[in-house]
Amino acid sequence: MAEAQNIPAGSTTAGTIAVAAESTVATRMSAPPSFDVQDFPVPHGREEEWRFTPLERLRGLHDGTAVATGTGVKVDVEAPAGVTVETVGRDDARIGKAGKPVDRVAAQAYSAFEKAGVITVPKETVLTEPIRIAVHGEGGTAFAHQVVELGAFAEAVVVIDHTGDAVLAANVDYLLGDGAKLTVVSVQDWDDKAVHVAQHNALVGRDASFKSVVVTFGGDVVRLHPRVQYAATGGEAELFGLYFTDAGQHQEHRLLVDHNTPHCKSNVVYKGALQGEEAHAVWIGDVLIEAAAEGTDTYEMNRNLVLTDGARVDSVPNLEIETGEIVGAGHASATGRFDDEQLFYLMARGIPADEARRLVVRGFFAELVQQIGVDDIEARLLEKIEAELEATV
Repeated sequence: MAEAQNIPAGSTTAGTIAVAAESTVATRMSAPPSFDVQDFPVPHGREEEWRFTPLERLRGLHDGTAVATGTGVKVDVEAPAGVTVETVGRDDARIGKAGKPVDRVAAQAYSAFEKAGVITVPKETVLTEPIRIAVHGEGGTAFAHQVVELGAFAEAVVVIDHTGDAVLAANVDYLLGDGAKLTVVSVQDWDDKAVHVAQHNALVGRDASFKSVVVTFGGDVVRLHPRVQYAATGGEAELFGLYFTDAGQHQEHRLLVDHNTPHCKSNVVYKGALQGEEAHAVWIGDVLIEAAAEGTDTYEMNRNLVLTDGARVDSVPNLEIETGEIVGAGHASATGRFDDEQLFYLMARGIPADEARRLVVRGFFAELVQQIGVDDIEARLLEKIEAELEATV
């Protein structure tokens, strides 16, 4: 087994190699994936995949009592010329092709949506402007399904922007043809009372590249489940995430990268900052390297910065390896407060304490902000971070 030659962005451990399975719990859900909500029992909070989630705050999404209302969410799509934007029924063959629901809320969302949005970028089309999907909550409950499909060798950036107030359960599918390159930026900037639970499924074609950047700020409860599978060899996936959890908020990100095909790569880097009483962030990072996935190269990392007392972080990396014929596999997780040495260094050079703390946090998030690649979203994100820091320091 060869040592990894390139250490991904954010890694602090050179050449980390995992040689045995570390956990089979979180990568094996309590029920097999299914489109039928009846195949999943109502969760009670004791299940591994639900043990961190405040079920009583999901507004009935988990037990079937939530009912869609006409004022749920409004969706607007802005797309460059050449992109096809459709609204289709559930019989469309592209719906669910990227992956089945893996929990009851995702299955409920699949069973309850009426029309799905499908965005198609034709083969060999290279977009110079992003596709923008604005999802605005209007105070009600909604179930949604969105598909983004790229033809062979197409390239696109998609920005999904969530704002307003809603109770939303959704599935989002990304289908990448051979050689395609897709970057998705999903921004959760909800109002304080919003609830958002979603499963994101990516199916990566031969030699295709998928980058996901998840940014979570708003909402009462946000629980996102990004998942990646490979349709053929040579695929690459990068999953980046940034979250800022305030008092009383619950933000949960559960990831699975399923290396089911030989000679594919993945890199996961999520970072979060927390402040305030009962601020709760959860990160579950699952990487599964199946027996057939020889030549896999993967790394995952989660870092959390606790800014005040009263905040809680649960960070659980899981790595399951079924073959020893891999390039490299490793993971890391760290949670802590401000680095006193960094603060001392800045203050010793005449920088006031409050500004020094801001600089440390900005530096903490800098590499992830740079991954977005959309100027107006980056600027907006930096403004949000600054506003959060103004409330803290």
